[in-house]
Amino acid sequence: MTDRCDFVVVANRLPVDRREEPSGRLTWRPSPGGLVSAMEPVLRVHRGAWVGWTGSEGEAPAPFDTEEMHLVAVPLSSREISEYYEGMSNGTLWPLYHDVIAAPRYHRHWWDTYLDVNRRFADVAATTAAKGATVWVQDYQLQLVPRLLRDVRPDVRIGFFNHIPFPPYELFAQLPWRRQVLDGLLGADLAGFQRPADANNFLRACRRAGLVTRRGTVRAPGMGGERQVRAQAFPISVDADSIAEIARQPEVVERARRIRAELGDPELVLLGVDRLDYTKGILHRLQAVEELYADGRLKIPGTVFVQVATPSRERVDSYRALREEVEVTVGRINGEHSRLGHPAVHYLHKSFPKEELVSLYLASDVLLVTALRDGMNLVAKEYIAARHDERGGLVLSEFTGAAIELPQAHIVNPHDIEGLKCAIVRAATAPRKETARRMRAMRKRVFSHDVARWAEDFLKALERSAGANAHLLEDIAGEDDVAVPAESPELAPDVAASAGVTTGDTSRSAQAPSLEVDVELTGHDPGVAYLADVGAHAPGGRQAER
Repeated sequence: MTDRCDFVVVANRLPVDRREEPSGRLTWRPSPGGLVSAMEPVLRVHRGAWVGWTGSEGEAPAPFDTEEMHLVAVPLSSREISEYYEGMSNGTLWPLYHDVIAAPRYHRHWWDTYLDVNRRFADVAATTAAKGATVWVQDYQLQLVPRLLRDVRPDVRIGFFNHIPFPPYELFAQLPWRRQVLDGLLGADLAGFQRPADANNFLRACRRAGLVTRRGTVRAPGMGGERQVRAQAFPISVDADSIAEIARQPEVVERARRIRAELGDPELVLLGVDRLDYTKGILHRLQAVEELYADGRLKIPGTVFVQVATPSRERVDSYRALREEVEVTVGRINGEHSRLGHPAVHYLHKSFPKEELVSLYLASDVLLVTALRDGMNLVAKEYIAARHDERGGLVLSEFTGAAIELPQAHIVNPHDIEGLKCAIVRAATAPRKETARRMRAMRKRVFSHDVARWAEDFLKALERSAGANAHLLEDIAGEDDVAVPAESPELAPDVAASAGVTTGDTSRSAQAPSLEVDVELTGHDPGVAYLADVGAHAPGGRQAER
């Protein structure tokens, strides 16, 4: 494959993990996770490049090919992993964007590193993309990349997709760098979100920043003139045909049968499959199941709950604390309700290959998805795609994006433990015809709106959005060869001064503006002048620590 590609995916992680074999040979294996499962088939179709971090600290390997994908690694140091990934991405943005289920933390040095790493991703993308290429930036870790890339490569069309919720303005306003994040996102031609509510939250944040929006479009300042940035919902999905094919393989069907046998051939198998994350509501479902055992509405033997909790962000304090709490809760439930040879809960803290997950889907009777806030939840859609037998009930949190598309599921408020218990019992005891009717309707939706359609809809919309801005390139030098600077430009040093703002923190921030004080006047942000001034520059700025 040539060094320059016409289609480039930019994501925090590469779709593979590096493994060292006993012989010492390094190999690459597919990574778990919703983003990888959604984007991998898209990249295979377009035969493009994937830019991302390997997941390990230190130097990045040279670009390489694996399973029909061209992978370009971005290096991260130990400090950058701590401050950009564990800090700003998962200690600030993740909890803020998930309804502040956990308290976000705001640290200037995290933001500084987030900006630096986003700039590095933009530089690698700029050198990977061919002239006029399509660059699709993924998720909240890289919200500044669209603007940074736009500044050095105005010839490319840029799409951004946010896989997690975008918060309402009342929460987003907490972020000290909210204007810089908006400016970063507005470097894209198209900003995609999971739900209409997320797109509306983004548009409202733009209006509060003094920008004009009309019918889902933001008028944003840009190089060569005003640009039109489209904000729209594109509910992500799964490769339903691929999952269905796996589910019909004789060895997978046989494995599902053996799983039930290993569980003691219970009458009822409840299943949960999640990353071990505080947004997933694992403790809520454990409480509901525990009370159902205590009430006698679920019997042992006869019922078993299998909880798969994929390890996640284990160096982050809140995740280590969650793991401890989950494991203590599982131990208590088993201690109080299990019988010899018949545990109440099987808890599996590990990752599984896709074939084993599909076998678990087929072996279960009810899937519990009790997320407290989730952009979509692809596990629910995978479960539906696997159930070619039209069996299996789905208990689904109303706080997932999937609940909008799958109203035939047993929709619940996971904070309502009593209601959650009733939904579990309803799903477990529903007549066979009712279960088949619900599953049939959900399968129709998942198969007609699969990941291929999601990508097709997004890329068609991106083409239209980029076309609306094509005239701006006429005023930009258009040599045949694309000149890519070694490093993307810094912010104009006089932006903060022109806004009449000073900062008491001068460390690591001499080149970028700082807006220390926010005052609500006349119904909009005081950052209007800032956005207008910085529109053609890289997003940045250092902010007071809270």
